[in-house]
Amino acid sequence: MQMTDPRPLLSGQGLSKTYGKLRAVDGVDIAVQPGEALGIVGPNGAGKTTLFGALAGAFPVSAGVIRLDGAPITTLPAHRRCALGIARTHQVPRPFLGMTVFENVQVAARAGGGLDDRASVARAAQILGATGLGDVANRPAGALGLLDRKRLEVARALATNPRILLLDEIGGGLTEAELEVLIALILDLKAQGMTVIWIEHILHALLKVIDRLICMAEGRVLAEGAPRAVMADAAVRAAYLGSDPE
Repeated sequence: MQMTDPRPLLSGQGLSKTYGKLRAVDGVDIAVQPGEALGIVGPNGAGKTTLFGALAGAFPVSAGVIRLDGAPITTLPAHRRCALGIARTHQVPRPFLGMTVFENVQVAARAGGGLDDRASVARAAQILGATGLGDVANRPAGALGLLDRKRLEVARALATNPRILLLDEIGGGLTEAELEVLIALILDLKAQGMTVIWIEHILHALLKVIDRLICMAEGRVLAEGAPRAVMADAAVRAAYLGSDPE
């Protein structure tokens, strides 16, 4: 019988980030297994995006240890973590507006994925096809609608050849029809074995994708487990949904 490795792909123990007297993240433990889709919810100011920044290397943590495949990466800068396979998207897409969609993805393949000209062209073409952006490949990124900008954000992350994808409120601002397109893309990535951590306020979208859910409040983990069970938790309803615990 083949044994599976119980070691998380990405984990953080005792993660804290302080800004003066403000504790944006306060002693958070988090772990995600290879191929798992983990969701994170919480009210505004819960520390979700700060946690993402810490995992991706946008800034140093004030305390705690981050590991990838069991090896500490706590002090590595963002570009080193990207090279090791951690990619993230942002709440507000940040493409190079004057460059074409293709050029945006090729730059990510070169700078983040470490590919040469020829290989980056091939990877960009493959990623654009996989994300449904092939028809707009030669369009300036600044001319895209919101859905295509969101898909471009995902495409640029995928161009770095990640092992884990951090999605930060990628569904925000989309219509229901557009949201379904994005959900289908994320489900397809998951089916291919991509490990995903997804912060999202649109619960019905999140629940279609994730295997496990964390709810944060005031920089801490309030509840963790099966998605429906977490959302039914009285403390979660009080903090996130605004209802009083029974």
